[in-house]
Amino acid sequence: MIQVERQRREDLKMEKVMKGLKVGLMGGLITLMASPVFARTISMKDGGTALWIFVIIGSIIVLLQLIPAAILFFSFVGTATTMALKKEKKVEEEVILPGAEAVPVKK
Repeated sequence: MIQVERQRREDLKMEKVMKGLKVGLMGGLITLMASPVFARTISMKDGGTALWIFVIIGSIIVLLQLIPAAILFFSFVGTATTMALKKEKKVEEEVILPGAEAVPVKK
Protein backbone atom coordinates (compact mmCIF):
# COMPACT_ATOMS: atom_id res chain seq x y z
CA MET A 1 0.00 0.00 0.00
CA ILE A 2 2.79 2.40 0.91
CA GLN A 3 4.68 1.46 -2.24
CA VAL A 4 1.61 2.24 -4.39
CA GLU A 5 1.31 5.70 -2.79
CA ARG A 6 5.02 6.35 -3.34
CA GLN A 7 4.73 5.28 -6.99
CA ARG A 8 1.72 7.57 -7.47
CA ARG A 9 3.61 10.53 -5.98
CA GLU A 10 6.57 9.85 -8.25
CA ASP A 11 4.25 9.68 -11.27
CA LEU A 12 2.65 13.01 -10.35
CA LYS A 13 6.07 14.58 -9.86
CA MET A 14 7.20 13.24 -13.26
CA GLU A 15 4.06 14.63 -14.91
CA LYS A 16 4.77 18.07 -13.42
CA VAL A 17 8.38 17.94 -14.65
CA MET A 18 7.28 16.90 -18.14
CA LYS A 19 4.65 19.64 -18.26
CA GLY A 20 7.27 22.20 -17.20
CA LEU A 21 9.67 20.98 -19.87
CA LYS A 22 6.96 21.20 -22.54
CA VAL A 23 6.09 24.76 -21.52
CA GLY A 24 9.76 25.75 -21.53
CA LEU A 25 10.37 24.12 -24.90
CA MET A 26 7.35 25.84 -26.46
CA GLY A 27 8.43 29.20 -25.04
CA GLY A 28 11.93 28.74 -26.43
CA LEU A 29 10.67 27.71 -29.86
CA ILE A 30 8.29 30.66 -30.03
CA THR A 31 11.13 33.01 -29.07
CA LEU A 32 13.37 31.55 -31.76
CA MET A 33 10.62 31.83 -34.37
CA ALA A 34 9.75 35.41 -33.42
CA SER A 35 13.29 36.79 -33.20
CA PRO A 36 13.74 37.42 -36.97
CA VAL A 37 10.45 39.30 -36.99
CA PHE A 38 11.64 41.78 -34.36
CA ALA A 39 15.15 42.04 -35.75
CA ARG A 40 14.25 44.75 -38.27
CA THR A 41 11.76 47.57 -38.42
CA ILE A 42 8.80 47.63 -40.75
CA SER A 43 9.06 50.25 -43.47
CA MET A 44 5.78 51.24 -45.09
CA LYS A 45 7.21 53.74 -47.57
CA ASP A 46 8.05 50.99 -50.07
CA GLY A 47 4.69 49.37 -49.66
CA GLY A 48 2.24 50.36 -52.39
CA THR A 49 -1.38 51.09 -52.79
CA ALA A 50 -2.36 47.52 -51.96
CA LEU A 51 -0.68 47.78 -48.55
CA TRP A 52 -2.55 50.97 -47.69
CA ILE A 53 -5.87 49.49 -48.84
CA PHE A 54 -5.17 46.43 -46.68
CA VAL A 55 -4.39 48.62 -43.65
CA ILE A 56 -7.50 50.78 -44.14
CA ILE A 57 -9.85 47.81 -44.60
CA GLY A 58 -8.28 46.06 -41.61
CA SER A 59 -8.72 49.11 -39.39
CA ILE A 60 -12.36 49.47 -40.50
CA ILE A 61 -13.01 45.81 -39.61
CA VAL A 62 -11.41 46.28 -36.20
CA LEU A 63 -13.46 49.42 -35.54
CA LEU A 64 -16.69 47.69 -36.60
CA GLN A 65 -16.10 45.13 -33.88
CA LEU A 66 -16.50 47.90 -31.32
CA ILE A 67 -20.25 48.15 -32.07
CA PRO A 68 -21.29 44.75 -30.64
CA ALA A 69 -18.70 45.15 -27.89
CA ALA A 70 -20.30 48.44 -26.84
CA ILE A 71 -23.78 46.89 -26.95
CA LEU A 72 -22.67 44.01 -24.72
CA PHE A 73 -20.81 46.35 -22.35
CA PHE A 74 -23.71 48.74 -21.82
CA SER A 75 -26.11 45.82 -21.50
CA PHE A 76 -23.92 44.42 -18.73
CA VAL A 77 -23.69 47.81 -17.02
CA GLY A 78 -27.49 48.19 -17.17
CA THR A 79 -28.08 44.71 -15.79
CA ALA A 80 -25.56 45.17 -12.99
CA THR A 81 -27.01 48.58 -12.07
CA THR A 82 -30.55 47.23 -12.05
CA MET A 83 -29.55 44.35 -9.81
CA ALA A 84 -27.60 46.63 -7.45
CA LEU A 85 -30.31 49.27 -7.13
CA LYS A 86 -33.35 46.97 -7.17
CA LYS A 87 -35.47 47.30 -4.05
CA GLU A 88 -36.95 44.29 -2.32
CA LYS A 89 -40.63 43.80 -3.14
CA LYS A 90 -43.09 43.19 -0.38
CA VAL A 91 -45.15 40.04 -0.44
CA GLU A 92 -48.34 41.99 -1.18
CA GLU A 93 -46.77 43.61 -4.27
CA GLU A 94 -45.72 40.37 -5.90
CA VAL A 95 -47.88 39.09 -8.71
CA ILE A 96 -49.28 35.63 -8.10
CA LEU A 97 -49.95 33.66 -11.25
CA PRO A 98 -52.89 31.29 -11.20
CA GLY A 99 -51.83 27.69 -10.97
CA ALA A 100 -53.17 24.68 -12.80
CA GLU A 101 -56.60 23.76 -11.56
CA ALA A 102 -58.57 20.59 -12.09
CA VAL A 103 -61.37 20.96 -14.60
CA PRO A 104 -64.38 18.62 -14.31
CA VAL A 105 -64.97 16.58 -17.44
CA LYS A 106 -68.57 15.76 -18.37
CA LYS A 107 -69.26 12.54 -20.23
